[in-house]
Parts: sequence; C-alpha cells; structure tokens
Amino acid sequence: MCGIFALLNASGDDATLRRLVVELASRIRHRGPDWSSVWTDGSKNFLAHERLAIMDPNESGDQPMHNADGTISWVVNGEIYNFAQLRDEHGLDCKTTSDSEVVGLLYEKYGSSFVKLLDGMFVFTIVDSRGDEPVYMAGRDHMGISPLYIGHGEDGSTWVASEMKCFQHVTQIKSYELFPPGHFCLWQAGERPDFIRWYEPRWVTDESYVPTAAVDLAQVRETVIEAVLKRLMADVPFGVLLSGGLDSSLVTAIAAKHRDRATNSLDWSEKLHTFSIGIKGAPDLENAKKVADFLGTTHHEFHFTPEEAIDAVPKVVYHLESWHQVRAAVPMFLLARKIKALGVKMVLSGEGADEALGGYLYFHEAPSAEEFHRESVRKTTRLHQWDVLRANKATMANGLEARVPFLDKKVLDLLMNIDPEEKVCDMSLKPDGVHPKMEKYVLRKAFDTPEDPYLPEDVLWRQKEQFSDGVGYDWVDGLKNYAEAVISDAEFELRYERFPEETPQTKEYYFLRSMFEKHYPGEHAVATIPDGRSVACSTPEALAWKPEWENQLQGDISGRAISGVHEAADEYYVSESEAAANSSTAFKSRKSVAAGSLRPRRAGPLRATRGSRPQARARGVVRGARIAF
Repeated sequence: MCGIFALLNASGDDATLRRLVVELASRIRHRGPDWSSVWTDGSKNFLAHERLAIMDPNESGDQPMHNADGTISWVVNGEIYNFAQLRDEHGLDCKTTSDSEVVGLLYEKYGSSFVKLLDGMFVFTIVDSRGDEPVYMAGRDHMGISPLYIGHGEDGSTWVASEMKCFQHVTQIKSYELFPPGHFCLWQAGERPDFIRWYEPRWVTDESYVPTAAVDLAQVRETVIEAVLKRLMADVPFGVLLSGGLDSSLVTAIAAKHRDRATNSLDWSEKLHTFSIGIKGAPDLENAKKVADFLGTTHHEFHFTPEEAIDAVPKVVYHLESWHQVRAAVPMFLLARKIKALGVKMVLSGEGADEALGGYLYFHEAPSAEEFHRESVRKTTRLHQWDVLRANKATMANGLEARVPFLDKKVLDLLMNIDPEEKVCDMSLKPDGVHPKMEKYVLRKAFDTPEDPYLPEDVLWRQKEQFSDGVGYDWVDGLKNYAEAVISDAEFELRYERFPEETPQTKEYYFLRSMFEKHYPGEHAVATIPDGRSVACSTPEALAWKPEWENQLQGDISGRAISGVHEAADEYYVSESEAAANSSTAFKSRKSVAAGSLRPRRAGPLRATRGSRPQARARGVVRGARIAF
C-alpha cells in the first residue's frame, strides 16, 4: 500500500507544475514514507508515487514504472496477490519482483480489459503515449479497499489522488469526487473521464437477485483460509490485529495454523505476531490474550489513556477525511503507530464479515430473507466509505498496511450467493442441535472443528458485540465532555444555519463536523461523506423495518437494546430517552425535522449510508476500549 498522485493534461510551465505536483504528493507521504518519485513526459503529464515498500523493497520496485520502450508509465497503490500467476500465465517480461509491475504490462498487452484479471486491493493510473495523443486510464479495486479520488481542472486537466487532501486549496481544481469501487476510467486528453464498471457479479448489479445456493461449509472454510494465506504475501515483517472477537480471531487462527502453506511470505519470526490495544482493564484485552494464548502467538498488548485518545482526534479526522467512525478510528490509529514503531509494515484485519453475513444484531429484525440479503448487499457495497475507509486510513496514517481477507473476491462471491435463508438469525433454532442460529452462523459452523479446533468454543460461539458496547467510555465520555466544553450553547443553537444538510444533533458531532470542515471545506468534500442515518449500524433503508426506528432520533441506540436478542440485553439496556439524548448520527436537515421524515435522501449502490457505531453503557462491566477488527 502506498500513495499515488497524478496530474494529467495540465497546462502551464513544466517546472512550475512539477513543483506543484511534488508539494501536493507530499501531503500523502504518510502512506509512503520509504521513498518519493515524480515522473513527467516533459509536456503536460505527471505521475507521483509515495512508496511503502512491502513487495520487492529494493530500488528496482520503485515507482512510477515504465514498459520496455518507455511509452507506457504507471503508478499503483495496493497489492496484486496473483501477480506471480499473471506474470507466468501471460508471459510478462517482468524486470522486478514487485507485484505492481504487472499492471502496466498487462495493460500494454490487453488494454483496459486487463483489470478483470487482477486479484487484490489496488488503485492505479496509467499514461499511454504510444499514439499521437496520450491515453489515460485509472481504476479501483472491486470493493474500494484502496482509496481514490478524482478531480477536474478548469483547463481540462484531470487530477487523481489516493486521498482528497491533495486537492485542498488548489485553485486549478474546479471539482472533485470519490472514484467508485469496481470501476475504471479510460479517456484521452480534453475528455472528461467516465466511470465504467468492471466488477459485475450479479449480487452487485441485479437489485432483484436473491441467491438460492445451498451452503457448503467445507467450501466456506477453505475459501476463507485461502484468502487469508494469499494475504501473507510480503517481503517485510507482518502480523494480525486481534480484538478477541470472532472475525479477527478467525483470521489469526488461520494465519497461525496454516502459515506453512503460505507462499511468497517472509519467514521473519518463528511465531505469528498479534496486536491489541485498549484502556487498561478493557474486556477485549482479556479476550484477545485468551485467543493469543490458545494459538501460541507472540502477543503485543498496548494501552492508551482517554486523554491520549482525545489528543489524537484532530489528526484522526484529518487522516480519515470523514467525521464518521472517529470513535472507532482513534484506537486503531494509536495501535498502528505502536505497531509501526516495532518495524512491522503489514497487518491482517477482519473487516467485511459482518456485512457479507449479516453479523450486526439489527439483522435479527430483518422482515424477510430477501430483505436480509438486500441489506447485506447495501452494507457490503458501501464499505468503502465506512469500515474499509477507517481501516485503511487509520493505519496508513502511520505507514502501516491493513489487508482484509473477508473482502476477497472469491470469499464475497461465495458468501453473497448463499441462500439468505441460511444466514438469517433465529435464536430459537439450533440447526446442529447445540448452537443457536446466531449472527454469522455459517462462518462459525464452517470453523467448528472440535477434533482440531481453530478457536476456543466460547470464542467461536460468543454472540456479536456491537463495537460501542465495549468501546471504552472513559475516552468516549471524555470526547463528549470535551465537545461540551469547546462548543458553546449559542454555537450549537445555530447548527442548522451552519450545517443545513446532515445537521449534527450533538455537540460531539458538531465538533467533529467542524473539524472536518476546517480541513476539507466546500461542497465537493461534503459530497464524499455518506448519509449517517442509522440504527445499530444499519443503512437508512433498514429504518423502515420497524416503525419505531423511523420515528425517533437514531444513532447511539445499542444493538442489544434494539433487537432484544443478545444474551446480555437486560444488563445492557439503554432507555429510549437516554439514547435520544445521546444520539450523534441522526443527521437531519431542518426541513426533514419539520416533516418528521427520516427517509434516505441519497440511495444507490455506491452511496454508503451507515451511522457511527451504536453504544450503550454497560452496568457492572469494566470500561475499556475495543477495535472492531
């Protein structure tokens, strides 16, 4: 994972433009602290690369890269896990062992259709100078795991960057937008790039599709295992983020148990290294240690104070380029800094399983299997603006790459084509005669191998924990109190005038929104932020599942309290009045408040619509911090 920046079809003096490109690319140097390079054709095209060297860390792997005669140049951010297979099967004359080299060589051989051959997380920009006029191509991976933004200049220029901070206060840029996942652009000088979808599985493109495939537990298990193992590809030290929850624990178990099956992986340590963080005494720290002890990993436990977390908030908002998920991102940001200090450059993380399998507690309330599936699709296709964005930017802020096995193409195409009846939650049923049909039952059962266990029984079958039910109220309450101190009542009273769209309903979110606006002013920045209306991490569309969800402020209500299905629901109950008072993500304009409507105002397959994680204060539970890896 690195950072890329491109200025294409620019007008002006070459030396002046180069200085501008160098300055703007330096804004994402945190993504690539190992080396920086800029290429220009001497006319009007520039490619810049900020490198985090993970594959082929020698100079030979530096970018921008070029074909044999120098007529095609390119930059890549991400990892192409099948690069060796592509190199061999397609007869590519690679000069390095960098996975990025195959991108330009495949383009040279097949044109834009090559992107469908790639298996990984990636964004790229290509300049093809073989004709009379340059041809440009830019693309993004199937789920938007690697971030990308595209801007448009007054002079017909195109600007491409890994993060939108590269576009701030640049007078030549008249507009910019999020580059959608699973798309590419192919255009010539003077043309405005159009997005073309290349990732086209039926579960993404056909809104009426409801899968009917039977579940094959052995296939689920082996597909997930292979996804984890391919992500151990690295020429540098690596590890796993371990929270003690199901998803991160399974990733850890697979990496520890089957590490000898991985290919192209640096054998840097006898044992797998795992990493956790929290306020001292946090329950998740205990859970993570339990898993680490069971698997025999070299475990690293780090701590932070509420004051340190609050101190980090301004930097986190700047790096996230969003005002959502700050509570979750802060501990991840702090953990990434600790990990990078140990010399580790890559980690595996567990994002994606909750979305693909309906792992959140509100899924218990799905009115039908069909609606369960549609909500799962909405959640999964919008991850690039939520958990995936957080996981990427909170770690890459410190030059640490996070890889997400559950978002592997083969894993998604398997899980998203399973009959949703197999996924729906029903705690009254015990399909195997022992375990209730709880969230992610398919995944749990696939790895339920008592003869050779992956995890302790109580970890594998522990019910889903909403993130904020254990997020650490010492720091979360501290953040709320800090916002109360710095945002006056008079300021907050005028919130509808300052923020007429997606108006913050608490001082905490007014504070975060204000901080975002300071770094990213203007309508184009706000347009990259998803609709935050939610109940217990739902999409806005799911608010229609229950009338009471539509008719109250939503955002901080615990998933346990909403669904009534959690074993500890009574212990964690939060009253509606307290929840409404604490609500921080029910963004509504004055007009929608007056109308009493919470209907989604922006819907579509590429608009993420997820609120920040719900919370509930747990009586008699140790306060602490946890990260939803």
